[in-house]
Amino acid sequence: MKILVLGGDGYLGWPTAMHLAERGHEVTVVDNYLRRNLARATRSEALMPTPNLHERAEIHQAHGGRPIDVVIGDCTDYRMMAALFERIRPACVVHYAEQPSAPYSMIGYDEARTTLHNNLTATFNVIWAVLEHAPSCHVVKLGTMGEYGTPNIDIEEGWIEIEHKGRKDRFLFPRAAGSLYHTTKVLDTDLLWFYVRTFGLSVTDLMQGPVYGLSTPACDRDPRLAPNFHYDDIFGTVVNRFLVQAVAGVPLTVYGKGGQTRGYLNLLDTLQCVTLAAEKPAAPGELRIFNQFTETFTVQELAERVRDAGAAVGLDVKIDHVENPRKEAEDHYYNPVHKGLVELGLTPHPMTREVLVDMLERVLRHRDRIDERKIHPRVRWR
Repeated sequence: MKILVLGGDGYLGWPTAMHLAERGHEVTVVDNYLRRNLARATRSEALMPTPNLHERAEIHQAHGGRPIDVVIGDCTDYRMMAALFERIRPACVVHYAEQPSAPYSMIGYDEARTTLHNNLTATFNVIWAVLEHAPSCHVVKLGTMGEYGTPNIDIEEGWIEIEHKGRKDRFLFPRAAGSLYHTTKVLDTDLLWFYVRTFGLSVTDLMQGPVYGLSTPACDRDPRLAPNFHYDDIFGTVVNRFLVQAVAGVPLTVYGKGGQTRGYLNLLDTLQCVTLAAEKPAAPGELRIFNQFTETFTVQELAERVRDAGAAVGLDVKIDHVENPRKEAEDHYYNPVHKGLVELGLTPHPMTREVLVDMLERVLRHRDRIDERKIHPRVRWR
């Protein structure tokens, strides 16, 4: 297929592009380096430096990879998007092109406005570019499990059937996002659902949990092909942050009680999930929603797992409970359904001690680049 990967410079976007290309698809990546620029502006640069997209594509091809076309462009610019879709006529678009950080969205007005404008405008432009230039194109959009919040009932896979006063109907599962970033993802879903039921678009919305990992077969061919690995409090996910803290000798910063439970998945499983969604598309007029994670842990359990893995490589890892900078429940019920992707063929990679040890060993090679000022919370919700 001809596939567009929007946000192709990201932690997930670049490995996805290489993986889809290796499966024989004609891949074009689009990015305007927003995440790189925001990371630089907030002193949140990635642990390992990564080349720009054109250089990455050249290195990938030099190692025998299939060609990846690169477009440097802003997905909030509809003229650019319309011309791109008209030229390529993609069969599938994988939409990662959003400001990806909850803490960034909560810094202040300017950061909130940037998040709201970028995320909703990019999604709106994807919808209209599909409608006008590639109406049979399947949209695979990365949502987040954070859309649901932490309700005191089981979280269904996107939809819920409700009986009220003797009548039944099926609705999108109620959302209760905990940051402005997560709220923009809720609004994405609502936008897509409106255009699916009105114009018959084909959409798969992947409610993804936090991702961890540094290794994929394509990334491992050359260190310069590695994903963007952020370890700071703004763009770094909790597992990656804990791994770097362990290497740096900084006590793991567990927010509050540490009872916050989330669904996690390996980077390898993100590639599986997106590929399964792309190659087995939703039907026209269907908004198909999958909860994309493989295991659930509390933050405290994650810290203990990292401490155990650290001991295996000679690290004396301490755990420290710090004041929670976020507004969130620290002890709650959490039981989300996640069957759809397994039924499509997902084979999960669990978070074993060996997986964490491998990541620690990779981080250790870049120990001298760790900036401890980026680790502790710099953004507070209130």
